[in-house]
Amino acid sequence: MAASNKSIYSALAANLLIAITKFIAGAFSNSAAMISEGIHSVVDTVNQLLLLFGLKRSKKPADALRPFGYGKELYFYSFIVSILIFGLGGGISIYQGIIHIIKPEPLGNPLWNYVVLVVSMIFEGISLLIAVKEFNKVKGNDSYWQAIVRSKDPSTFLVLFEDGAAVLGLFIVLICMILSHNLNIPALDGVASLCVGLLLVGVSVILARESRSLLLGEGISPESKQKITLLTEKDPTVLKVLQIISTYQSPEEVILMIIVAFKEDLDTADINEAIDRIRKDIKKEFHLIRFVIIQPEEDTQQFKL
Repeated sequence: MAASNKSIYSALAANLLIAITKFIAGAFSNSAAMISEGIHSVVDTVNQLLLLFGLKRSKKPADALRPFGYGKELYFYSFIVSILIFGLGGGISIYQGIIHIIKPEPLGNPLWNYVVLVVSMIFEGISLLIAVKEFNKVKGNDSYWQAIVRSKDPSTFLVLFEDGAAVLGLFIVLICMILSHNLNIPALDGVASLCVGLLLVGVSVILARESRSLLLGEGISPESKQKITLLTEKDPTVLKVLQIISTYQSPEEVILMIIVAFKEDLDTADINEAIDRIRKDIKKEFHLIRFVIIQPEEDTQQFKL
């Protein structure tokens, strides 16, 4: 979690400084694309603050109202971030772009725009490199997409996507701005804003999908299920593992329920001892599993002809 905090703080500092300079440059040059980029940076700044707030809330200890803790707060605020990217970042940029394509305005002196774009690329590029470096620490041997899909910590890939979209958006604005001034086509400024908006909408859809999946509850991997099954069935009292149900309460906390068929010759005391023994073995092997619920049931399949 500390790794993701580092990338969030770096993105927060970069976006806050860049947003101010973009708005100033956009006001002087009358550029819709630059104003859209400023809005993009403001949304990203708010997003970093929401992620930090979500991370803090997710660490709140369990109480009578939330016996399993507040870990899903992080997933909730990650989903809010993806909606903000769509509504504020993408929606306003698309609106600005369409307005300036329909009624293009003469562009002012582009010098400050170029200066701000270059400076922004440097700061956003540094922030992106930090995000990539931190994400690589948890990525392992998976591809980037596989790691994003399998990740249970949205704060890592949210920052990665935001910084990547920011850098790509800056390149789009720079190219359109150069063409707009060299070819004297003011409408290209609106095209740049529209492209940035569509880019943000695309990113927000991906992030909303992943955050929604985590918020609804994702379980442990099939590989982990197989290991838990073998570990449980290794106990001499267990006849068969019938079902494993799990959900990530937070990136660092899993709730696990195992439905187990025990041997018929066991009494209640034997089963209780076996449950305690299995629970300890699982927690020792899987440090993220905080709650282990073991439910004894008969294996009805063995009575079928």
